Amino acid sequence: MTVIDLHTHSLLSDGALIPSELLRRAEDKGIETLSVTDHVDASNLDLVVTRLVAVCRACAPHMKIRPIPGAEITHAPPETIPGLAQRARDLGAAIVIVHGETPVEPVLPGTNRAAMDAPIDFLAHPGLITPEEVELARDKGIALEITARRGHSLTNGHVARLALDLGAELILNTDAHDPGDLIDDKMAQTVLLGAGIPEGRLDAVFSKMKSLADGAAAAVGAN
Repeated sequence: MTVIDLHTHSLLSDGALIPSELLRRAEDKGIETLSVTDHVDASNLDLVVTRLVAVCRACAPHMKIRPIPGAEITHAPPETIPGLAQRARDLGAAIVIVHGETPVEPVLPGTNRAAMDAPIDFLAHPGLITPEEVELARDKGIALEITARRGHSLTNGHVARLALDLGAELILNTDAHDPGDLIDDKMAQTVLLGAGIPEGRLDAVFSKMKSLADGAAAAVGAN
């Protein structure tokens, strides 16, 4: 499969590296498409997304990896999430995600539900997401994330089971904050199998990841 990671962080939020170095280290690891989705809220969205668009545009002609500018709406009041997501889109974020109700952070209740009304690509580490929210994700074409990130991954099995039962689409990301968090194909498959996704369903996960990556790359090229 094509190695894709649509959820990573640079030092524009809480990651360890500047975006260019994160892209280069991912490229060296064999990753072919990487989205830098730094944490944003109303305080920094305009600055961060604008900078990520600029650096991805500067790097793209000189690297084999496809760099995708993104944004992760994080710990924002649920009522503000749809507007923030639209603003990120308008500024050029080609992947827009919401920081879901992970069990290891005090994310405001209602965040997962608010994400369903926002123009986003997927809900990151959605924790103990409800069946009703999974059905909304399915109906609105919002993928749910299986994550390789420690802590956030504690509810991967719950997310996978409901998504498989109710027909929602799944993707896998690392939520990398450090280059050591990036993973290869073999580990990606291990994380998915460990979440309880049958081997016969892995291709559907990878296909959705490729579809999102290709759509985001096309959006970048159009801007």
